[in-house]
Amino acid sequence: MAQTTTGRFDLLGLDGMSADELGSLLDEAEGFVGAVERGESSERLAGKIVANLFFEDSTRTRCSFTVAAVRLGAATLDLTGAGSSLSKGESMLDTALNVEAMGVDAMVVRSGRSGTPHLVARSVGCPVINAGDGRHEHPTQGLLDILTLRRRWGDVAGRTVVIVGDIANSRVARSNVHGLTTLGADVLLVGPPALVPHSFTQIAAGPGRVTVSHDLDDALPRADAVMMLRIQLERHDDGGSGAIPPDYRRQYGLTVDRAAGLEADVPVMHPGPMNRGVEIDSEVADDPARSVIMQQVTHGVAVRMAVLNRAIAG
Repeated sequence: MAQTTTGRFDLLGLDGMSADELGSLLDEAEGFVGAVERGESSERLAGKIVANLFFEDSTRTRCSFTVAAVRLGAATLDLTGAGSSLSKGESMLDTALNVEAMGVDAMVVRSGRSGTPHLVARSVGCPVINAGDGRHEHPTQGLLDILTLRRRWGDVAGRTVVIVGDIANSRVARSNVHGLTTLGADVLLVGPPALVPHSFTQIAAGPGRVTVSHDLDDALPRADAVMMLRIQLERHDDGGSGAIPPDYRRQYGLTVDRAAGLEADVPVMHPGPMNRGVEIDSEVADDPARSVIMQQVTHGVAVRMAVLNRAIAG
């Protein structure tokens, strides 16, 4: 998180946020969950404009920020890279500066390049929220994941969250590691050696620990929650031209048989998009007794309402 000298609230990452700061945002998001579930709106941000600058493809995050803004009474300006002057050679920063000059009250920035929201935040006067930047962070996704677990458990401290998949390229994994360990949870990262570097054990941000395993069947008995991630071929060095290893599902997929071996109260999570039949079987993803994937989506709107309200209304 970045806080400017003028007191402006920017949410650029969970790295560096204290347990109190995280708890405060989660508490505020908790207060919006009921309104989201009931479909209620307010006028908290009436007359305000939120600019969604999405220079990378998105479904859940972009729609969630739009719904969050509308639920708070704000209008949205939605801009994607394909339909903007970026296709004519304009830089992302020039685009952001021009949008700011139109009088928007906050910017939500998503980019395939790590650090883009930070660059924008240093250059504009309105609050900036990171909606995912390259391999770096996805702070609102981390917050909504933690909120989902906190609502289930009451507290994440002392719990073990197993995150499985392409950790090396996952900004979701990084934000969850920062947030969960700050709040006292342990994180066990699982996947192929090339996709789960041991360097991740050094980024724990608080009392919680980070460990690495390459054996999913050994890790699952230790799980209080399991989060599955897809392989992000678009972020691999081959430019996405590679393929998912043919034995990936056998080694690292959350199959029906593997899920059956979990304790009954262990929730299954996924930030989306899902590759059904690869990292997770459809029967597991859609299991009403275990899957909290749709709850994550609902909680995402509440989290983004809290972040926008904090950024704009203070």
